[in-house]
Order: sequence, then structure tokens, then C-alpha cells
Amino acid sequence: MKTLTAEQVQDLFSTTAGNRLHALYVLLATTGLRLGEALGLKWEDIDFNTGRLTIQRALQRQHGVGFVLVEPKTERSRRTVHLAGGTVIALRGHRKRQLEERLVAGPLWEDMALAFTTPTGGPIEAWRVNELFHKALERAGLPRIRVHDLRHTAATLLLAQGTHPKVVQE
Repeated sequence: MKTLTAEQVQDLFSTTAGNRLHALYVLLATTGLRLGEALGLKWEDIDFNTGRLTIQRALQRQHGVGFVLVEPKTERSRRTVHLAGGTVIALRGHRKRQLEERLVAGPLWEDMALAFTTPTGGPIEAWRVNELFHKALERAGLPRIRVHDLRHTAATLLLAQGTHPKVVQE
């Protein structure tokens, strides 16, 4: 398992600041969500006023079927997650960007109400997120890790800040 340091996470955020997946990287690195959970988020799951989101589903691509929204991996995966202030700011900016993309796409927009989409509103392929993440790491001069390693990075950073291990686990 590889993780990024707090300084490396900040370098990643700085490098991706104008990137359309910036908010996704921020969300993953600060909350420890699984990629499928983040890609399955709908805007209705995010409460900007309280700084919380609820995990209710995950996005999967199933052979012969295509994209499907499925139950979270385990019963304990269905949960409420508290968001850091910077994560809320990144998500607000992303929401604004997505609304602008929706206007540009016009009738081509696929309205699934997902928080993270292609520029035309469709679901994002996990392999594409990985590919773009690796390019972002390279641009930032950071070691190559998997997107899933942001889950471990979040846990490591929370523990280093003194968060109780049980809270991190949940």
C-alpha cells in the first residue's frame, strides 16, 4: 500500500486546481470514499449547508449490462460522511462547472443527477479516472499510486491528525 504525504496531497490539489476532476480527487483524498461510491454520488446526497454527504449507492460497469447503480459494498458502507471545509468548497466549484457544462451540452446532456460525470452528463469510467489521475500525479511530480490509494492516504492523514482510529475505520 502506498500513500501520499500531506504535502504531496497539497501538491496534487494545486496541480489539479483547474481540472474537471479536481473535486473528485479532493473528495477521495479527504474522505476515503471508494471510487465507485464517489462516482455513484448524486447531488441530492450532498448537503452543502451541513457539510455532509450520504453514501447510498455505488456506480459499477457490469459486463453485458453497462453502468448500473448498486448497493454499497457492505451494510456499513451505507453511511454519512462529514466533509472538510475545503472539500465543500471544491464540490461547490465542481457543481458550478457541471451546470455550465450542462448548458453547453444542451439536449445531449444525460441527466442521471450524478455529481461526477463526463462533459455530457454520462457516468465516468473508473479506468478513465485512473488514467487521468496518473497523468495528474506525473504533472505534479508525485509518485504513481492507484486512485484507491487515496482511500489509504485519507486514513493515514486522519490518524496523523489525531482522529480516533474507530472514527477513521467507520
